[in-house]
Amino acid sequence: MTARIFIDGEAGTTGLQIRARLERRDDLEIVSLPEEERKDADARTELLNAVDLAFLCLPDDAAREAAASVKSPNVRLIDASTAHRVAEDWTYGFPEYDATQADAIRSSKRVANPGCYALTSVAILHPLIEAGVLTADTPVTINAVSGYSGGGRSLIASFEDKASADYTEAPFFAYGLGLQHKHLPEITRWSGLRRPPVFVPSVGRFNQGMIVQVPLQLWSLPDTPSPADVHDALADHYINSRFVTVPALDETATIARLQPDTLNGTNELHLHVFGNDSNRQAVITGLIDNLGKGASGQAVQNMNIMLGLPEGEGLP
Repeated sequence: MTARIFIDGEAGTTGLQIRARLERRDDLEIVSLPEEERKDADARTELLNAVDLAFLCLPDDAAREAAASVKSPNVRLIDASTAHRVAEDWTYGFPEYDATQADAIRSSKRVANPGCYALTSVAILHPLIEAGVLTADTPVTINAVSGYSGGGRSLIASFEDKASADYTEAPFFAYGLGLQHKHLPEITRWSGLRRPPVFVPSVGRFNQGMIVQVPLQLWSLPDTPSPADVHDALADHYINSRFVTVPALDETATIARLQPDTLNGTNELHLHVFGNDSNRQAVITGLIDNLGKGASGQAVQNMNIMLGLPEGEGLP
């Protein structure tokens, strides 16, 4: 039986990406509101309650409102906003989080799709805390850079408008300098940290792609782990993962430059461990497509799991 899918907010960046990944599939029926009804709350609510699964690609408040309007017990929701990522009654949509998370997603009616920065940070930190390489009280710093597509339609327009200051003056900028970025609760909750990390995101003059870096002073950690210990903890955690890869240390050691757009167009996440044994230092680097595994690709992966379809269906 063909599943009926509604993308609420299909005109936004993530909505457009999800639709592009689904529209060539013959195992799904994508339904939409006519243009003249897209701002009709009653029409949207009626459609939300009439499908098998809906993606909420909306601002946080609108996503909460849309989720609350779904009364049908048969409708499954995937929220791409920040609204429900730490909510107790929503399942965190990172199937590789642990050995049971994919099953939790499969049986859930409400799944919160992770943020791109957050998913990559959690993918690094959670296995290290679980393995005891880090403790829940380890001071953690996260440095990250994303393509400007991660900022949504307004930032995309700003970077691509030749008359804007972003186009003429901003090859790169850091933001979130008040240390209260909206991804912090999600990173803290799902990493297992007891206190928020110092998180410094930034945007570069490229459309798509992301690098997230977590530097570690290994000499300061319990049992002074080596770079190999860090690598092994990550590699063991993701040993059976289809989409998360931890390249071998000797492979990573050959990399002189890491480009943020390397995985664009894929649903992959690569975790590299760059280490220096003599200094007892390491930098774990997550490489991801911020619009792929960091947004629409992850949402489609979650949809496949929730509908009992092959997990990688429609994902390059």
